[in-house]
Amino acid sequence: MADDKSGGQHEESRRPFLNFRPLLFCAVGLCLGIFICMRVRFGGLSLSDFLFSAALLTFALFPLSWKRTAALLLCVLCFAGLGALLSHLACERFEGGPAEGEYTVEGTVCDFAVYNGRTSATLKDLTFDGAPVGGKISVYVDSEEVRAGDLLRFTAEVRRNDLTSDGAYLFADDIRYKAGTVRAERAEGGDPFLRVNGALYDGLHGGMGQEEADLVYALLTGNSRMMDAGVLASVRKGGIAHIFAVSGLHIGIVYAAVALLFRPLRRWSAIPALTAAMLYTAFCSFPVSALRAVIMCGLHAVCRMFGWKADPLNVLSAAAILILLIFPAEWLTVGFRLSFGACLGLVLFSGGLRRGLKKLRMPGFLASGLSASLSVQLFTFPVLIESFGYVSLWGTLLNLVLIPLLPVLFLGSLAPSFLALLIPSAASVFLAVPSGLASALLFLLANLNVSFVLTGLSLGAGGTVWLAACVALSERVRLSRRMRVGALGSFCLLFSLCLFARNAVVTGCKVAVSAPDDFLIALVRTPESAVLVMDGNASVSDCEEFLARNLYPAPDAAVIVATDPSHPAAVAASLGIEQIYLLSSVPLGLHGGDVVAAEGDITFSGMKFRFQGGNRLVLFAEGAMIEMNFETQAIFPADISVERGMGDLNFYLRNGIIRVL
Repeated sequence: MADDKSGGQHEESRRPFLNFRPLLFCAVGLCLGIFICMRVRFGGLSLSDFLFSAALLTFALFPLSWKRTAALLLCVLCFAGLGALLSHLACERFEGGPAEGEYTVEGTVCDFAVYNGRTSATLKDLTFDGAPVGGKISVYVDSEEVRAGDLLRFTAEVRRNDLTSDGAYLFADDIRYKAGTVRAERAEGGDPFLRVNGALYDGLHGGMGQEEADLVYALLTGNSRMMDAGVLASVRKGGIAHIFAVSGLHIGIVYAAVALLFRPLRRWSAIPALTAAMLYTAFCSFPVSALRAVIMCGLHAVCRMFGWKADPLNVLSAAAILILLIFPAEWLTVGFRLSFGACLGLVLFSGGLRRGLKKLRMPGFLASGLSASLSVQLFTFPVLIESFGYVSLWGTLLNLVLIPLLPVLFLGSLAPSFLALLIPSAASVFLAVPSGLASALLFLLANLNVSFVLTGLSLGAGGTVWLAACVALSERVRLSRRMRVGALGSFCLLFSLCLFARNAVVTGCKVAVSAPDDFLIALVRTPESAVLVMDGNASVSDCEEFLARNLYPAPDAAVIVATDPSHPAAVAASLGIEQIYLLSSVPLGLHGGDVVAAEGDITFSGMKFRFQGGNRLVLFAEGAMIEMNFETQAIFPADISVERGMGDLNFYLRNGIIRVL
């Protein structure tokens, strides 16, 4: 008996920390190869970029075995090389094609948003002067009548989008070209799914109020660009934006509803359910989150039909491989990371959290909902904080209420809306239900206080540390209690150090930037002082939100970069800023702010600002020079350098921080 017991303990000690799943490590290798190639293209590599992959591979390798090590490294290295090759080819395709110039352009509208008398549209299936070209083009059409599925024809000066870090989202969406505002001829396009999408927009706006129609259209198609700005802000800060982005929840509802209708077919009911999910994905123009869900549903359906056991990690890995093999640039999108991160969080944590909550005698339905919401938040936290600057602290509670209600809200809007398209004479009757549901949701969002958010932090390498800790502490990794405690302490210490190094200004000069479409703001900080740089379009609320995100209540000074500085100077004074610098003096009659017309350099704690005309400003700090060009909106943190002697690099700006090498 003693020998059996010692043998069992020895066998347990030889078990690997993490099971070897070939699909999982092929997916890891593919992501790693794409990531390295993209980082080289868009921002350069750092050692912290490899922490997550290194932690995962370490747990998979030990205890060491040459067969296991060879198989694992073969999967990772082969797919890493494949990912790097696919990324390189995608970059070459993006940069290829016709040169800039005037062309007669034809294309089909695949995405649109109506704004103040004109339409922002993205076109696919392009021809320039009758010759087919790859990629997409973004234009503004001087009309509010443009819809998805329309075939547009216009003549315009076409420019190319650069393959830079600022244009990474354009690269991911393959938007290679752009044009200004055009007058276009419209005709019906050839994509039937997009034509239905456009008809749905007209049907909803013809049968209900503007705000209700925009909300229902966003719920059904994922296009939330036309929703009221205040409502959209509440949705995002409330942590429920995924309801208005076609995701696994929507695909799951469609799949489950159709499978229920065809229940008599038993396991073969998956075929019509999967077909319906694919058609709905095409109707929404194939968002990556929906594609991921369709692939996962398809793999689960195949396993069910043939009686195979479906491992969640393998299914998720297969979905990632299929999507990235076809669309490697999707790795750059926030949607890809959130979609797969949410699923990975559910796989790693939901089971353990649910069992722990049930031990606390929490009701089963509540334990399931809370564990799912917390699991998603754990793994998507770094993506949210780095992409949007905040994480909702209400999200977990709101999702507990809204996610169980989403099938009612979604199906209660989907079915009547399509019936209204099929029977236009009865549209007002059918649309009464979605209109009522939208009104109720709008009332909730209008009266919801969503200001309770975690903000003001930039994670940097801390995001990678957080994800590595999530993997190490999940139940999928076999660690002893002592090892888990040690790992938790180590990760907490490392995470704290990363946060301090990233956010504290001990030496050097930190530049934080906010640059949406309609205004530009920068906060330049040293350990002693801070200066707010702003253009002529920023409002008081814009500046207050920006300063709150950066945990800075009131800067010491403001520098206004605008041809007409009256409005921004008044905004700066309203913020309680003592010194306000302009290019030229203006009679404002302000109280509480000292408005100064800059006649030379503006100096603060080693920082020097110099006007270069009404819309350009130069910052000198730590021996480096940064140009802030408000005319082209080129005010983003980016790598720059100053040469010293025989071309040696002396200074650089990286991730918004200027430091001496």
